[in-house]
Amino acid sequence: MQGSENTSRRGRRSSTMGGMPHNDMPWWRWRSNVRSALHMLSDTAFQRDVWLAGVDGYGDVTDAVYRLVEDTWLDNWSAEKYVGTIFRDSQEAALVDTAVLRVLRIMHQVGPDAPVTAYLEHEGWPEATRAARDAHMRMAASDGDDPDAPPSPLEVLRILTRSA
Repeated sequence: MQGSENTSRRGRRSSTMGGMPHNDMPWWRWRSNVRSALHMLSDTAFQRDVWLAGVDGYGDVTDAVYRLVEDTWLDNWSAEKYVGTIFRDSQEAALVDTAVLRVLRIMHQVGPDAPVTAYLEHEGWPEATRAARDAHMRMAASDGDDPDAPPSPLEVLRILTRSA
């Protein structure tokens, strides 16, 4: 069996919900949370139009960071640990690691309770956004999703991760 193959796939892609395959990866709920966080962290128009505008239903930067690391502990170890369970291959894991490190560096500098502007105006934010975009693009492409679709509200994520 090759590294990116997974016996849970049974030779075909599973059905999708909201465009995202479910039961495709063993820990697909965690994958969904990581993808949601990366999607929001990578989309500068979303950040301006939703986070800065204070639109309800999407959380804030801190919520996205916690969604990125809370179940996975990616703030303590490499995404490589999850290849085959959350991430499809080492390239996907490496892109996620880069994004996590860049975003967490900023979070530690500005503080988890900082206003959205503290993140978006941070000198390292463009680099963090690019790293999140690279990871998001790779994961969306791997899942057969449109990486340029707007991020879904958190209620949609809750519905997706509750169902199986």
